[in-house]
Amino acid sequence: MVTARPRAVARWLFAVAGLIVAMVVVGGITRLTNSGLSITEWKPITGIIPPLNDAQWQAEFANYKRIPEYWTFNRDMTLAGFKAIFFWEYLHRVLARVIGMAFALPLIWFWARKAIPAGYKPRLVALLALGGLQGAIGWWMVASGLVERTDVSHIRLTVHLLTALFILAGIVWTALDLRALHRDRLSAPARLTVPGTAALVLLFVQLMFGALTAGLDAGYAFSSWPLMGDAWFPAGVPMMRPAIANAFDNPVVVQFIHRWFAFAAAAGLVWLAVRAIRAGALRAGWLVIALVLVQIGLGIATLLSGVQIDIAVSHQANAALLLIAATAAAHRLGSSVRSIRVS
Repeated sequence: MVTARPRAVARWLFAVAGLIVAMVVVGGITRLTNSGLSITEWKPITGIIPPLNDAQWQAEFANYKRIPEYWTFNRDMTLAGFKAIFFWEYLHRVLARVIGMAFALPLIWFWARKAIPAGYKPRLVALLALGGLQGAIGWWMVASGLVERTDVSHIRLTVHLLTALFILAGIVWTALDLRALHRDRLSAPARLTVPGTAALVLLFVQLMFGALTAGLDAGYAFSSWPLMGDAWFPAGVPMMRPAIANAFDNPVVVQFIHRWFAFAAAAGLVWLAVRAIRAGALRAGWLVIALVLVQIGLGIATLLSGVQIDIAVSHQANAALLLIAATAAAHRLGSSVRSIRVS
């Protein structure tokens, strides 16, 4: 009879987390290269097969020619140019399918082998369900740019990215719980502490404004630092009504918030890191601090470079790594507090 194997399950989850980070990177490239609307249909099963001959490529290109983005911006695009943007969206969708299979099939295998420790099946099923929902959100996002708009809804893009990052954090947290269980069979799941909750909430708010910045192309609004042009906030910016709409729909305001809320998020993360270091999590704590500094530097470099793709993608990739490190630090802090209470 096979007993629970928390270490094996944890290793599998860490591998899936790595795939999600890759997905975030490819998603960033897809957005920055304006490739997201190149595939105008959602075929969850048959969509894995790309065009294989010239006739199929011409048919796919003809579908793209029907949407507003083509008529507004790309009327001079060649088939070769279309293939270039098709590649990134296709890769993005293939990775989504790979992640789904990489999660679902091992889950079934571990379940059948009774290798999943008691109490973890509902959490794993919930993560699988969120993954399925993420696929639907992805199509919901793409569909927003096929009829009336020339790009996808920035709100839907934000929901899509934040859902992916929430799943990433959930997978990492669960893997860490399982790794702790492997080391100590009496170990209980970690609990979120006040510093952990505060830091992660601040980070997710900053990630939300980062996604809005990407969705609105707000990074192109001003490419100077620390001033926006010649002022901290430029004069004469048209404002929306109600005022709260500016925080989500006004590119200049969104860039301004993303610039400066970063330091509130950084403060929360450093607080978490210090608490984690004091609790003995030296590696996780110092890694959070290092990644915060790198993230701020990459953010400034992204602006100064005029949103150069390699720098902007590195900024997004580092954000995913920072989330993993912050999750690890919060988990360690929650484990330490729980251990003290139990003892």
